[in-house]
Amino acid sequence: MPVKIRLQRHGKKGKPFYWIVAANSRSKRDGKFLEKLGTYNPISNPAQIELNVDAAVQWLKNGAQPTDTARRILSYKGVLLKHHLLGGVAKGALTEEQAEAKFNAWLEAKNNKVSSKEERLAKEKAAAKAKALDAEKETNEKRKNDAAAKAAEAAAAATAEQAEGEAAAETQETEA
Repeated sequence: MPVKIRLQRHGKKGKPFYWIVAANSRSKRDGKFLEKLGTYNPISNPAQIELNVDAAVQWLKNGAQPTDTARRILSYKGVLLKHHLLGGVAKGALTEEQAEAKFNAWLEAKNNKVSSKEERLAKEKAAAKAKALDAEKETNEKRKNDAAAKAAEAAAAATAEQAEGEAAAETQETEA
């Protein structure tokens, strides 16, 4: 039975959420599967990936072929690297401890890279929020100044009309 490691779509329309599964290649995309290996949420930034690394490596050892997208996800989480290192252990090029040390070093570097990206995104979001707040404050100040100018014009126009009315009343009194 040919086995594929692939994505099984879940979630609402426009909001995809995937399960990473090992399934018979002849079964439907969202149909029967052999084992659920993890989840993948592409909506969040960075994408959230939960994966059982050991189970995925075991399926790769047994000959399961990942699809293109699943291969990228497995590579991102280090499954393919661990499978490669375990192949070196089987050939005698590495010891189990050396392979585990290399994998942990790679995992640490990857976690640092992901956390720096999350921090950068948080800073950019905060900067965008501050910029929007400044723009809103500037717009509010402009509106206040325009309203004050209109009120001053209205007051000046009212005093001018009142002065004209008084002047007209004085002329009428002097004529009478």
